[in-house]
Amino acid sequence: MTTISSYLDAIPRQREGAFTRTERWRRTISLAVSLDAIVLLLAVLLAYQVRELSWLTSHDSPIPEAWWTVPAIAVLWLLTLRQTGAYSIRHMRAGITEYKRVVSASLVVAGMVGVTCYLAAYEFARVFFVSYFLIGLGGLVVVRFLRRRVMHRLHLHGLLLTPVIVAGRTGHVDSVASVLRREKWLGYDVVGAITRKGERTTPTGLPVLGHVSDIAGVLARHDVAAVIFAEGSFSSPADFRRMAWDLEKRDVQMIVVPNVADISAQRLDVRPVAGLPLVDVERPQAIAATRWIKRTFDLLVSAVLLVLAAPLLAGVALAIWLEDRGPVLFRQVRVGRAGEEFHCLKFRSMCVDAESKLAELQARNQGAGVLFKIADDPRITRVGHFIRRFSLDELPQLWNAFRGDMSLVGPRPALPSEVARYDSDTRRRLDVRPGLTGLWQVSGRSNLSWEDTVRLDLFYVDNWSMVQDLAILAKTARAVVGSDGAY
Repeated sequence: MTTISSYLDAIPRQREGAFTRTERWRRTISLAVSLDAIVLLLAVLLAYQVRELSWLTSHDSPIPEAWWTVPAIAVLWLLTLRQTGAYSIRHMRAGITEYKRVVSASLVVAGMVGVTCYLAAYEFARVFFVSYFLIGLGGLVVVRFLRRRVMHRLHLHGLLLTPVIVAGRTGHVDSVASVLRREKWLGYDVVGAITRKGERTTPTGLPVLGHVSDIAGVLARHDVAAVIFAEGSFSSPADFRRMAWDLEKRDVQMIVVPNVADISAQRLDVRPVAGLPLVDVERPQAIAATRWIKRTFDLLVSAVLLVLAAPLLAGVALAIWLEDRGPVLFRQVRVGRAGEEFHCLKFRSMCVDAESKLAELQARNQGAGVLFKIADDPRITRVGHFIRRFSLDELPQLWNAFRGDMSLVGPRPALPSEVARYDSDTRRRLDVRPGLTGLWQVSGRSNLSWEDTVRLDLFYVDNWSMVQDLAILAKTARAVVGSDGAY
């Protein structure tokens, strides 16, 4: 029986047999331009309706009688988007560069049209003008967001992947390859490695396709779209320059991975100086994450949420008490900022004597690293299953956030027994307050390995920003509703 999955799996092979990579990229760009044109057409229609319904219409200037005026603005808008690099293939996968370029191009066009109308004394309906650009800008951003969501879904199913080769020392090659395998939504398929030694495979089993001195030959034998150069790819800058000259003649993208990891783009600033691409790295942000702005945000938001969630808190408490007449809250000692211990509050989701049964369940532990987790823990009550699925058991921690024991966003609060087994790097998690949610929660929760959990927590500590906190809070609702990895 032919399944949808098997049908979709055939799509990349059909495409690759029909078109060259350059043609596929051109078709991708053409599709993006077409979607933007449709968005701008819809923006015209909606802006016209907004003007007709607006109470300002009676005091507004008329819409230009020249039929070509609005289409000319749309064409100018599309040309400006292309000129500013908004259709660059390399920025379509991830990052905010594409969105920034859309906003910049839109502001430039709005400014050009406004200045031209003013200098030429050309009457243009102000309500229509503002509505058109606001709706158009919003539509352009939304279309890109939806396109990325679709592409990420396809990539997660192994569709429309970009074959790449990673070059460098085997250790660095495996590090890069492991990230790309873990982040499948990026759409990179690592087909092999190129190293400086004569290995057949890397330590993780990635096949070595050749030596770095024969990259041109390897590319001739393998159809790849990009080469990722990790640490150890070249012995001198001159080698890199010659390689760039060689790849200039080929339909292959060059991607260079600097010898830095887990640093957000906001902390990096590339400055070409005398032909050297110097990378300024801002200091880690752990100290900034403990200052007044984050604490004030936690205090105000937790207070508001406690008030709004009061009926829900009361309902959950009543359901827990009615099931077995036991205590409603579960208090557990956790380790907070700088190693200070506090009582972390949760709604009780297990039987009253759960702690005494822990020892006999250790053999069934499915947790990663120092964590203890069981998918079907027999100690969980019926109400406990429900409140755990939607993370309602953690709502009392809003009180911990209000008190200052915890933050709304931060690393997972750890047990003293877990902290006792931390190495020096992992103890970095204790430099900020633990959180009700964090990168670990919106990135897989219990499905993550211990190494990935630590990596995400350290990334959060070193790269803290208020914008990142807001983004994590926004993603938490989706992760909780989907109950992915929650048990």
